[in-house]
Amino acid sequence: MNAEAAKPASPGPVTPATTVAATPTTPRRKARPRLDLRRLGRAALLGPGTRDRLPDAIGHVVEAHRAHHPDAAIDPLRRAYLLAESSHRGQMRKSGEPYITHPLAVTLILAELGAETTTLTASLLHDTVEDTEVTLDQVGAEFGEEVRYLVDGVTKLEKVDYGAAAEPETFRKMLVATGNDVRVMSIKLADRLHNMRTLGVMRQEKQERIAKVTRDVLIPLAERLGVQALKTELEDLVFAVLHPEDHRRTKELIAENAARPDDPLAATADEVRAVLRDADIPAEVLIRPRHFVSVHRVGRKRGRLAPTDFGRLLVLVNEDADCYAVLGELHTCMTPVVSEFKDFIAVPKFNLYQSLHTAVAREGDGQVVEVLIRTHQMHKVAEAGVVALGNPYTAPGEEQSAGDGERVDPTRPGWLSRLLDWQRAAPDPDTFWSTLREDLAQDREITVFRPDGGTLGLPEGATCVDAAYAQYGEDAHACIGARVNGRLATLSTVLRDGDTVQLLMGQDPASEPSREWLEHAHTPAARIAIQRWLTAHPGRGGAEDEEPARPGTDEGLVVRRTPEAPDGGADAPAVLVDLPDVTVRLAGCCTPVPPDRVTGFAVRGSVVTVHRAECAVVARMKSAGRAEVGVRWGDTAGGRVTLLAESFVRPHLLADLTEAMALEGAEIVSATVEPPDRQRVRHTYTVRLPDVAHLPALMRAMRNVAGVYDVSRAQQPQPTDG
Repeated sequence: MNAEAAKPASPGPVTPATTVAATPTTPRRKARPRLDLRRLGRAALLGPGTRDRLPDAIGHVVEAHRAHHPDAAIDPLRRAYLLAESSHRGQMRKSGEPYITHPLAVTLILAELGAETTTLTASLLHDTVEDTEVTLDQVGAEFGEEVRYLVDGVTKLEKVDYGAAAEPETFRKMLVATGNDVRVMSIKLADRLHNMRTLGVMRQEKQERIAKVTRDVLIPLAERLGVQALKTELEDLVFAVLHPEDHRRTKELIAENAARPDDPLAATADEVRAVLRDADIPAEVLIRPRHFVSVHRVGRKRGRLAPTDFGRLLVLVNEDADCYAVLGELHTCMTPVVSEFKDFIAVPKFNLYQSLHTAVAREGDGQVVEVLIRTHQMHKVAEAGVVALGNPYTAPGEEQSAGDGERVDPTRPGWLSRLLDWQRAAPDPDTFWSTLREDLAQDREITVFRPDGGTLGLPEGATCVDAAYAQYGEDAHACIGARVNGRLATLSTVLRDGDTVQLLMGQDPASEPSREWLEHAHTPAARIAIQRWLTAHPGRGGAEDEEPARPGTDEGLVVRRTPEAPDGGADAPAVLVDLPDVTVRLAGCCTPVPPDRVTGFAVRGSVVTVHRAECAVVARMKSAGRAEVGVRWGDTAGGRVTLLAESFVRPHLLADLTEAMALEGAEIVSATVEPPDRQRVRHTYTVRLPDVAHLPALMRAMRNVAGVYDVSRAQQPQPTDG
């Protein structure tokens, strides 16, 4: 039985059950008072009545359901209620209420949000398999495979120990239980909301534990699934439990503002109605009060709350075009605060949210009033998120499959889809959990544009590395650079909202991500993909680790572990050394290749590092009294070399340069493009040559590319003596 069931008395002032969706989602309907759960419990115990008669106890659910779905069949709800009531009969909640009041309340929440019949049927039955003798097979035989699948998913979620939800593997199991169907999580969120409303008889310690898990896991999930109506009430309930003093003070501020004789929001709403009426734009203008947590956040941000900070205006229209017409009229007839404008209609948020945000300054007192403009359908989705999607299957009642038993959900939001991909791709639970927690903590998102007209939604602080993996998945391992707003940029460049990003991809199928990319990756998709590759290829990834210095032997020497076989294997030119039983490593600072004059120095671990004779490190080693080791080239069939190209900035330069290199048979292993400086840009390429004798021809071909004014062998900067 649900361990969180308790007395139906909220610890603080909470939006009534029916107003969660009644006011914001269906603004034309009057909000009903909170349900009398004791009355419902008595109705349940009195029995269902005749076989075909609709039980009184679910009349309110059917009414809310038909407000969104007038033609919905109610027989499944009747039969589901009868099964749930008879199965739970005799079970009581900790408050002393009949247990049936809990699935009824959860189902009402979902009905008010506009959930379709299948979801409501499963919601009524969601505790039967876990807490009664009813089996999944019985549910499937009576209500069909869809309802069976949803009840099974919720049952699995109930078995997850949410008290230990901070454990990575526990959360992974929760996601696996959710599967591909967002309706499972919708039922769980509604279930948690009702339990949070009824925490009153719990011990304070248990209230706080449940509230913390709700804050850390379920509220961020509700946000990303777009179910704002649930998210905001959950936030207020958690706020009352975990921060009672702040909640009390916020409640007092809201009460004081409500007692004001004049309401600037009401006056501005009347002004907006007049403007739109004169413009002949049919619209509904509502005052949308901020919830407790929102008021608290605004107060902390601004220091002092103005009367207009306690709410926002909501303008509802019929068509998308009307949204922009309203915006134009408001900005023409009133004083707009341009910095507050955001267009989430043209570029929706990751969680399906669409709306225009703007603000106007009142004449006289200058108070700023925030305005949200959206269609009625956008508003429904803004409040209900994935719940408003309805049945996510094209053939209701028929299970669709993508093979191997995986169900197809074409309306599954991108974030949940990525989430499920992450949990499958993560090399270990800790990696998945750490990256997920970072993602859940992100409360702001930016939108960047692609040259093909597409967009990418990324968290604030994301870099070109994140954009690459968001667009190309694991193919982003081959990314060699980027253009941001038309200018060449490093992959570590932090992107801003509205930037245009062109990702430059190499042609080498064996391209590798750099270990350094992890330092610049902020999204789980990027971090998990990079970490997964590095785990599968230990010692690779282009890491440039310094060999620890040993006084008197190899002080000042930087040994770079390069991607080519550093021990003289088949992928590197053969090097003959005048010492027995040593390993040869080509220095990354000067990347020697035949026919370069070379010398070597012994470092610890029986390793000899080979440098070009003119390398700056050689001079430093000699001046420090280090003994040289005789080395010479053996087989000179091929090798790797690092080249520095300097050029003027021009369109398509990088594409032309890499094409010229490819025509000479050079395979680009890695590339770095520095930010432009005074219309000049530096490119550093590490390339693999089938025959090092072609190096001069390659360098000539690169110099012949228009805009390139110099190509030279790269000399990596060395650390200075401290």
